[in-house]
Amino acid sequence: MHYGWIIVSITFITILIVAGIRSTTGVLIIPLEQEFEWSRSAISLAFAVNLTLYGFSGPFIAAGMERFGVRKMMVYGMILLVSSIAASLVMTHIWQLHLIWGIIISLGSGVFLTVLSATVANRWFEQKRGMVLGLLMASTAAGQMVFLPLLSYLIQAYSWRIALSLFLGLGVLMIPLIAFWMRERPSDKGLLPYGAADDKPPMPSDTRKKDPVSAAFEGLWAGVRSVPFWLLAASFFICGASSTGLIGTHFIPASSHHGIPEVQAAGLFAFMGIFNIIGTIFSGWLSDRFDNRWLLFWFYGLRGLSLLLLPYLFDLKSYVLFMVFAVFYGLDWIATVPPTVRLAADHFGKERGIVIYGWLFAAHQLGSGAAAYLGGYIYEQYHSYTLSFIFAGLLCIVATLFVFSVRKKPQSRPLNV
Repeated sequence: MHYGWIIVSITFITILIVAGIRSTTGVLIIPLEQEFEWSRSAISLAFAVNLTLYGFSGPFIAAGMERFGVRKMMVYGMILLVSSIAASLVMTHIWQLHLIWGIIISLGSGVFLTVLSATVANRWFEQKRGMVLGLLMASTAAGQMVFLPLLSYLIQAYSWRIALSLFLGLGVLMIPLIAFWMRERPSDKGLLPYGAADDKPPMPSDTRKKDPVSAAFEGLWAGVRSVPFWLLAASFFICGASSTGLIGTHFIPASSHHGIPEVQAAGLFAFMGIFNIIGTIFSGWLSDRFDNRWLLFWFYGLRGLSLLLLPYLFDLKSYVLFMVFAVFYGLDWIATVPPTVRLAADHFGKERGIVIYGWLFAAHQLGSGAAAYLGGYIYEQYHSYTLSFIFAGLLCIVATLFVFSVRKKPQSRPLNV
């Protein structure tokens, strides 16, 4: 078996755990409100800063992985997360929540949830790259599916501190696993990337010799001079606002507002995660075979329609219709990522495309942070999430226009002699 599949397995498990840590934000809002009497907008602000900051860390982490190595970045990132969770157990003031969850945990999460999947897929796989990327991105969805119902139960039966302690133990276990089994590139094991031709060894990356900050900004400069970059950044901003920012942070509080028990809402969220895994893997498979602009067109369009219908589902309170929504929305939650990564690589090259994707992911998380905060703010102003869901749905319809405006990169033609 090619060692790349072992790398994929370790990466999948690690992202699974870190995604579980990130998913706790959706079930922490109400317990923190009740224990500390903090306002929902103040709590949402911490999680909004978290989403935004870890997104903007992406391009610097991509350059840092080239300069310092994936394994070191993963080990240090996990140590940072474990330390932050331990500090969360003893916090008592809102500024501590903002510092720990808004800044420190966001930086630790950024190592695993920004460009790691794309880096592993591009370095270790020549064939099946889209499928591998879809599989690794699906681990984010799997994290919420595996952990969210359990976290919700632990919070209701015991406390939110007991729930966080679960991740404290898992994080400690992952540190030696990463340190002993992760490798940087196939050449470290005397291999070529999976599916690469024997007569075409991979070229070494010259960005390894560059300072990570300068390499990140060089990628940004290459992106901002390109129209496709702005179109993809705008669409990915909307992607973050309509997924992680709004649904990931406020779906469970919105369900509680409409009288749906928190455990039942967490179960729906996890059910959504099952189809998120299916949709993301299938999206990776499709991205290897079809026009990625059309894929994104349909993904954003269908997501927009589902969000426009969500307020009416809350009014009807039909569990069957909520299951339909969970299937419909879940299939394309993270399905937008493989086509976006593919388009970035097509336009900017495989190596620079990772840094470019890091900046696109920063736009994604800027949208996530804006929606996470505004969702809480609008709720406090109107005591309803209806306006937030409708506005997010309309933005997704707008995103279909952005992605279809991305022109195909012309293929180079051989010269006639």
